Amino acid sequence: MLPCMVTEATKERRIARGTLESRAKEMRHRPVAMEKLFWAQVRNRQLGGFKFRRQVPVGPYIADFVCVECRLIVELDGPLHPGRENYDTARDRYLEREGLRVMRFTNEDFAGDFHNVLRAIERALRNAP
Repeated sequence: MLPCMVTEATKERRIARGTLESRAKEMRHRPVAMEKLFWAQVRNRQLGGFKFRRQVPVGPYIADFVCVECRLIVELDGPLHPGRENYDTARDRYLEREGLRVMRFTNEDFAGDFHNVLRAIERALRNAP
């Protein structure tokens, strides 16, 4: 058997992946208020029987909430996100190229009518291709 040759690029990807997973784990343990509220409504298949995961590494990014079976990502953009439109656009394009749909909501969306937001997400889940 020949020894396995690991390239520098592969080593860097492995290190970056480990860093991303560590950051996602940290984010799961320190959710912001809106993430706590949303997670309480969708965990354990509470939203239409669909399973969500939170703070999931997807490529070079961390998605807030993912329903893997429907390939849907729900992003909650709090007060730290304004001014990052270019970043969010590039991120959304990457995720869409990977075959994922992205639904993005602000704190104001949730404060306005939380139940309508949940219904919109459930409709998107039920209409998944």
